[in-house]
Amino acid sequence: MEKYHILCGVDRRDALEKAVKGKKVALLTAASGVDSRAVPTWRILRDMGVLRALFAPEHGICSNLQDGRYQDEQDVPDPLFGVCVYNLNSKGHPRLDEILAGVDAVVYDIQDVGARYYTYLCNLTQVMRAAARVHIEVIVLDRPNPIGGEKIEGEILDERFSSFIGEFAIPTRYGMTVGEYARYVNAEKGIGCRLKVIECVGWERHMYADETDMLFVNPSPNIPSVGCAINYIATGIYEATNISEGRGTTRPFDMVGAPFVDAFALAEHMNALQLDGVLFRAAHFTPAFNKHAGEICGGVELHVIDRNAYSPFATLLYLYDAMRKYPEFEANPAGLRLRFGTELLSGDFDPATALAEARARCERFKEQIKPYLLYE
Repeated sequence: MEKYHILCGVDRRDALEKAVKGKKVALLTAASGVDSRAVPTWRILRDMGVLRALFAPEHGICSNLQDGRYQDEQDVPDPLFGVCVYNLNSKGHPRLDEILAGVDAVVYDIQDVGARYYTYLCNLTQVMRAAARVHIEVIVLDRPNPIGGEKIEGEILDERFSSFIGEFAIPTRYGMTVGEYARYVNAEKGIGCRLKVIECVGWERHMYADETDMLFVNPSPNIPSVGCAINYIATGIYEATNISEGRGTTRPFDMVGAPFVDAFALAEHMNALQLDGVLFRAAHFTPAFNKHAGEICGGVELHVIDRNAYSPFATLLYLYDAMRKYPEFEANPAGLRLRFGTELLSGDFDPATALAEARARCERFKEQIKPYLLYE
């Protein structure tokens, strides 16, 4: 099947050159920040002669580090990049304002995954706030939402639980590009920076990234595909539990389980629910690292058979409800709140009721974001 042709913001070279001409810029990027010829955005800006500093998110500039890891940092130019590299962790960087005060603009180019619980959106707002404080421009090189822009689902974050993995009251699957998200929070959350979004060309909201000709570079080490990014909405919650989310296997976030889980009974239970667009295969796996490393885990693999019908958030609720009934199951209440967005999972809940209530809230959110959307 022929794929949709699109240009990401970085591919629109005339618009990019016009935006940075005569300026000194800092860049927040990762391995996914590449153009359609696989040239890194940092190299493009360096060759233009405008790059003065790099900011690295979780996993590093080259996205080669596991969760919670940052690359080594020195206040001297990195021999690979030719400029200093500064990490942006949950507290930002202690010299962020000072560094940005020495440039004219900060550029953002990272592929997001379309899920609220992910650190890159917070990195974006960190530099947006700092740019507002030192009166410089933020330039977002936009990219498609890899899991499409039509479906919005999940729980909306209670901002009492705002954190590095979810800052603002948006749904689990928020349905915007990072450029649209930046426009929304800049206005609605009062950040107030000078913001420019270099839009994608050719992308429409119904498109998933693997239906286009854009290069899919892992946004982080454990998101190797668009299908995985879809399932991440359903299974990322297990980071806050003693259930393996498949890290340490070749199918992270597509498989979940633990040594105490009866794989066949769980698969039978989940398939009996007849959730739209997904089948659950009884799976056994042995993580090479992370939770239960070296142990055989029983669980399920989530096979998406119709991504347009599939609701990963519905799967989150029903699968979590099944997992929590194992006597050995353990969860970190604080970690659950930060990822799920509310305290719902820490008590008794009815998945069907929770799903209906979340859908109503998401419909209201869809209306709120309409003025900030850039694509049909």
